[in-house]
Amino acid sequence: MRWFGFGFNAFGQIYVGEKSIKGDVDEVKVVSPTELDTHVDRRDCCCVQAGCHIRASWSRRASFHSDGDSCVCLAGLCGVSVKESRGCKDASVSESHLTLAFSDRIESWDLQKEEKTPSWSMGITTESSGPSLNLPLVPGGYIATKPPFYRSLSPHLKAKSLALSAEHAVLLTASGAVYTWGLGSHGQLGHGGLTPEEEPRAVEALWGMPMSCVATGGWHSVCISDGGDLYVWGWNESGQLGLPSRGLRKALQQQCSQQAGATCEDASTSPAEEPQEGKKNEEVFISIQAFPALLDITPSCEIGTVSCGSRHTAAVTTTGDLYTWGWGDYGQLGHQTLISSDEPQRVEFFREQHMRVVDVVCGAWNTFAAVVKEEVA
Repeated sequence: MRWFGFGFNAFGQIYVGEKSIKGDVDEVKVVSPTELDTHVDRRDCCCVQAGCHIRASWSRRASFHSDGDSCVCLAGLCGVSVKESRGCKDASVSESHLTLAFSDRIESWDLQKEEKTPSWSMGITTESSGPSLNLPLVPGGYIATKPPFYRSLSPHLKAKSLALSAEHAVLLTASGAVYTWGLGSHGQLGHGGLTPEEEPRAVEALWGMPMSCVATGGWHSVCISDGGDLYVWGWNESGQLGLPSRGLRKALQQQCSQQAGATCEDASTSPAEEPQEGKKNEEVFISIQAFPALLDITPSCEIGTVSCGSRHTAAVTTTGDLYTWGWGDYGQLGHQTLISSDEPQRVEFFREQHMRVVDVVCGAWNTFAAVVKEEVA
């Protein structure tokens, strides 16, 4: 399995080039999928290879190696010795902290300080009969991105997975139900309103439809049903829901009008074209989708996994294709342009290279895809 990255690279999260220090635009904005640099930390270099899982924040990429002598390697802004991660079972990274899960404890390391001990830790006991949990979930609760780190969860929820943004959370239960809480100002909780929720509340619009995966962006949320259908809700200003966005169309029109002599034919939508009477005038634009909406990406296959950046979304189909949409100013959509899109588009690079995408992880402004070589019959 090989990992590729594209999008925001100002801190060398994808690769470190000769011009990166000077902030060259070609180094900061990686528009074409690029295989991740094997040397990711000067103090304890390791390779991005089979058995590696990616975690990402705005300025950092953490590569967690689960096979053999498990460890974590950091790329981007670094501030903690990864040697302390030897033997960990899982890892997550935020702008301020690196969280490590061991079999008997959880540790959070302050990435802005050079310390030899974690800034916070807690012991844990795992019931042998209970299901294995992945961060940010831990026995009895979850680990937040900022203090107080440990937050308890009701055992009645039977949490299976949890997606955290800076301001809201989406939880998936063992039965496939979805609960959300936190800030709701952009409809990201999916309850039909814009009010916050202090405690987990079931998304009633999804009740009775078991879900298998959840993800959060900056102000939007997504989930996948057991049948492979994708549901989206929240803010759509940049087209991150894959629904028609008036703000995005206007931004693209202004961008095109500023390019003297340039055409907009390569844009996913053609905002420079005046709507024809009786056609475009009837199009409904969506800024905030406060209830979950079904998004049809491709009728021929199901969605296997999904991830969200701050204002973009990436989904992998069960046939191994990667689709992206939303804000693309840093090339994070992988279409070898800086154009945003409110329509899901397939990343053709992997199909052209005869690669099958098996996983995707989004940082705030970038995207990382795990691929395997497609077998030719």
